[in-house]
Amino acid sequence: MNKASSADKELIIDILFKSFRENKSIHFLLGKNATRPELIRKLMAYSVDYCTLFGEVYLSEDRKACALLLFPEKKKTTIHSILLDLRLAISVIGITHLKKTLDREARIKKIHPSTPFIYLWFIGVDPAEQGKGIGTRLLKKILEEALQKGRPVYLETSTKKNIPWYESHGFTIYASLNFGYELYCMKKGA
Repeated sequence: MNKASSADKELIIDILFKSFRENKSIHFLLGKNATRPELIRKLMAYSVDYCTLFGEVYLSEDRKACALLLFPEKKKTTIHSILLDLRLAISVIGITHLKKTLDREARIKKIHPSTPFIYLWFIGVDPAEQGKGIGTRLLKKILEEALQKGRPVYLETSTKKNIPWYESHGFTIYASLNFGYELYCMKKGA
């Protein structure tokens, strides 16, 4: 696992786009616009930028998988973060979907712990490379890092078939939220 550089951004966006273009959470956020590839790519670009500011972005050694980690206690309001959020709201989410997006994020945040944790925002493997253990190796490295830092790892998934994979790595479902689709909230540690 290698920390990504700014030169890796387009590759990471591409991996995430391919991995999440059919994702229920993405479709909820973008509504009918979820069929527009450029909006999904912009959403992923925002996520990469946000995690670069307040977390870490990793690439697998073979550059076929990536992970975006967020450290919520590091989040702060800056001019850069405000501009990122405004760009996301206006050019990606859209004003008509903004309220439901903010409500969704508030419900998720409400069930997160108040103590420091690692938020696994995205982990994606190029679909052509899935099933080869690439994602497993990347997740194991993330979990090793979390253990070294003494922090639990939290994530959400709307993809039910991913739950057994996360469970095989020690994650448990601690909550479930319904947004017209089921969002499974999982954690490992604490």
